[in-house]
Amino acid sequence: MKTRFIAFLLLFVMNLGVFAQSSYQPTEENLKARQEFQDNKFGIFLHWGLYAMLATGEWTMTNNNLNYKEYAKLAGGFYPSKFDADKWVAAIKASGAKYICFTTRHHEGFSMFDTKYSDYNVVKATPFKRDIVKELAAACAKQGIKLHFYYSHLDWAREDYPWGRTGQGTGRLNSKGDWKSYYQFMNNQLTELLTNYGPIGAIWFDGWWDQPKTFNWELPEQYALIHKLQPDCLVGNNHHQTPFDGEDIQIFERDLPGENASGLSGQEVSRLPLETCETMNGMWGYKIKDQNYKSVNELIHLLVRAAGKGANLLMNIGPQPNGELPAVAVERLKGVGEWMSKYGETIYGSTSGNVVTASWGTTTRKGNTLYIHILSQKMPEFVTLPLNEKVVSATLFDTGEKVKYEKIQGGIVLHTANLKPSVDCIISLKLK
Repeated sequence: MKTRFIAFLLLFVMNLGVFAQSSYQPTEENLKARQEFQDNKFGIFLHWGLYAMLATGEWTMTNNNLNYKEYAKLAGGFYPSKFDADKWVAAIKASGAKYICFTTRHHEGFSMFDTKYSDYNVVKATPFKRDIVKELAAACAKQGIKLHFYYSHLDWAREDYPWGRTGQGTGRLNSKGDWKSYYQFMNNQLTELLTNYGPIGAIWFDGWWDQPKTFNWELPEQYALIHKLQPDCLVGNNHHQTPFDGEDIQIFERDLPGENASGLSGQEVSRLPLETCETMNGMWGYKIKDQNYKSVNELIHLLVRAAGKGANLLMNIGPQPNGELPAVAVERLKGVGEWMSKYGETIYGSTSGNVVTASWGTTTRKGNTLYIHILSQKMPEFVTLPLNEKVVSATLFDTGEKVKYEKIQGGIVLHTANLKPSVDCIISLKLK
């Protein structure tokens, strides 16, 4: 009996070793990239594909049960004559954003780059015949902006993608698909994207939710491929679950971490770098009827509240079919950029502060400085902060004017009733 127990124990320990080896261990380069990503705090999402031509959003193919063979004919007329990657990147850089996430292939199945694994791409299938991803990568490299790639795990056009809960009315005949073929296709394309376009900041997956939770996406192997090709390339997945092994960032769709107003982000908040993605208007892809753009003030508040949660804000724009960013979006970028040029110090490189969410706003922190962001249009009479450290000074970030405060048990109370409301009234607390 004793001998059996020892043998069982040895087998158990050996299995533990196997499991430990199979779990993801990020490299030093990857950990450094995570920190840089977290410090960047602000990025711009770009949803652009053939769907822009129909101007009804990126889900139009499945929402309207468009036959994939008929839909593919859109490629023959795709000629975005006003596309200028340098102009795009310059406008985005002016907003204060540090990175761009671009849709290399969305659920419609069309590749916005020159791939040898499918002729259904922007170079081979359109009269435009230019590699948009290549031009965008060159512009980003020139202007010092990180480039991330969105990549869809599902495909409404390919016969080898097994039918999921979406895209069942697009005319595909083989509902079971051919997973082995499709999985190899995806990995071939990911290899191209991580080989032909320079250093890539992240691969941003989407579509896991299309299949049952029991479906085996073979993610560990796919994630390992990415980390092998570029160890400092971060992996994120918009699966609305707690992060899976091999992922480097956690994504929240249309919600700040820990909130679930949209019903898509009820997952627990991990210790990984966090990112909230949100639309500038109501849609991800270009929709001609959707002119409900958030104001500059609303965008600033989103950015500040995300930073208060320790998260990045990835703000989306849907480029027009002619290749231009919508003029309203460019104007909003400019407004946010003007604010960030003055107050970015309180956002970039910051962590979540002592108060994450309050009726009056939030806080961010850098070293021994705590920034109190009062976002309320009606200035509160007092702001109470839990603090264990000694307060050296409390001043308005804008003017350096002293702000009155008093110590209480477990923290301090700031006297804010006489302060002037603004988009974001910022108080700097120097702590010891």
